[in-house]
Amino acid sequence: MPQQQPAGARSGLTLFAACLGFVVVILDVSVVNVATKALAGDFGGTMAGLEWVINGYTLTFAAFLLTAGAMGDRFDPKQIFMCGFVLFAVTSLACGAAPSLVTLIVARVVQGIGAAMIVPSSLSIVNTNFPDPARRTRAVSLWAASGGLALALGPVVGGVLVDSLGWRSIFYVNVPIALVGILLTKAYALPAPARDTSDRRSLDLPGQLLAVIGLGTLTGAIVEANAQGWTSALVLSCLAVCVLALIGFLVVERRSSDAMLPLHLFGRKAFSSTSLVGVLLNFAFYGLIFVFSLFFQQVWEYSPIVAGLAFLPMTASIMIANLACGPLVRRYGARTVLITGNTLAAVGYLATVPVVGSQSYPAMVVQFLVAGFGIGLVVPSMTNAMLGSVDPANAGIASGVLNASRQLGGLIGVAVMGLLVGQAASGHFVSGLRAALLSAVAALAVSGVLSAVGIRPAAAAHAAPPAATSKASPARSAADAR
Repeated sequence: MPQQQPAGARSGLTLFAACLGFVVVILDVSVVNVATKALAGDFGGTMAGLEWVINGYTLTFAAFLLTAGAMGDRFDPKQIFMCGFVLFAVTSLACGAAPSLVTLIVARVVQGIGAAMIVPSSLSIVNTNFPDPARRTRAVSLWAASGGLALALGPVVGGVLVDSLGWRSIFYVNVPIALVGILLTKAYALPAPARDTSDRRSLDLPGQLLAVIGLGTLTGAIVEANAQGWTSALVLSCLAVCVLALIGFLVVERRSSDAMLPLHLFGRKAFSSTSLVGVLLNFAFYGLIFVFSLFFQQVWEYSPIVAGLAFLPMTASIMIANLACGPLVRRYGARTVLITGNTLAAVGYLATVPVVGSQSYPAMVVQFLVAGFGIGLVVPSMTNAMLGSVDPANAGIASGVLNASRQLGGLIGVAVMGLLVGQAASGHFVSGLRAALLSAVAALAVSGVLSAVGIRPAAAAHAAPPAATSKASPARSAADAR
């Protein structure tokens, strides 16, 4: 029982459980990419079907993040975390046992809801169990590092599992991890202190429903345009519903007394700019991870494990840049680091364009290192700039908005770049990959401009104090630090 354990051991085991939650969520973003060829071989899936396997998860993860945060405010985050882990484990079993691509996609959609419940509640658990600010800061750093490690090793782990045990194993491996996380949380995590019910956020169900409809139809339109064309009835219908849902969402959020997404925050230039930077960054990064996974396996005929290892220079470079970013932001400010990171990432991807047709992986390693280092600089400095644009009371909302905007960007990136490369069998994959790289370069260039004009040079100097003055802020501020 927790009462019989030394405080350090109890809190350490609790932190380990929270890290496990973050790890499985991030792993399931990255490990599935290296299984696309195996999935296509078993199910004969089209490009659109493969995109839905990735985007079904990302869609609900992005759409339910803010509501999951409100659930943590309304109920005990410890219970939300365990419920999310249970849902994640059950749907992982369903994914692994899926008899068809449609069943797999449906299971992935529900799995994303579990992921959305895990991430914000895991941070709340860290906040509750580490009341001392210094210890909490160290705990949050370890939590964020676990996500970075999962991102770096995800393609490699996925490749090993797919090669040795088959694609179903990448989902089954979540089950024992979830079981350990649930048992440790139940045994050692302290419940959140009782809160005044008048301070609890509502769940904003109308806003949530409209957000899911809007994101779902937008994703459907982009994904299905590859197979059916932009003028097809299905695509046009999805776009029409998306526009109506977006209008309805804006109306509901403007009128709501406790909106899921407080629109007034977007009146602040730094807040709106960093939100867009989050969309553009993940558009470039996750979109390219998806198409390069296909490229390595279907064009260069790499095995899943070799394809996973091919991403290691980029993802390792991201981790190194994450560690270097803090001192750089303190010295030069978030604005300068953001501009530098976006520039490096854009240059790295642009330099990759002429070598993708060379059949030489060594010819693109340096480019991957440069692009990864740039991406790694952008993420923490973007988070600092976002938190510096709001008062401490809104730090949790700001973190949630940034996380959701990044997931939205990744969702659109996978869909759009999948559309650009088309079917690998068509013989035009390399030219499509070059177009995808150029679209990523354009997105990062716009992101750099937004960083320059939307964030004041002094923004970074005020980023740390708000996060440190709010009890919840340090934990939540790392939500996007991977």
